[in-house]
Amino acid sequence: MVKHIILWTLNPELSETEKTQVKLGIKQGLEGLKGVVPGLVDVTVHIDGRLASSNCDVMLDSTLESEDALKAYATHPAHVEVADTKVRPYTVQRTCLDFTF
Repeated sequence: MVKHIILWTLNPELSETEKTQVKLGIKQGLEGLKGVVPGLVDVTVHIDGRLASSNCDVMLDSTLESEDALKAYATHPAHVEVADTKVRPYTVQRTCLDFTF
């Protein structure tokens, strides 16, 4: 099994209302990939409860069957669509941690 964790920082030029809408779009888009992308076992996007000590806005916590499944997920058309329309246009920083367990 592989954990795929991403932290994003939203564009600071977005209003608070826009940030709320963007976070919800990211959550719905990525969580909607479960059952669509083969090998994606679990996916949760955390958008609420952020403490003031945080320096990121959104967290993706996902589990995939294998490293090969992670590679396929990265290029799957449904994932690319979400990334290109709901994530990349609104984020300025991405941090990734992938590991087996």
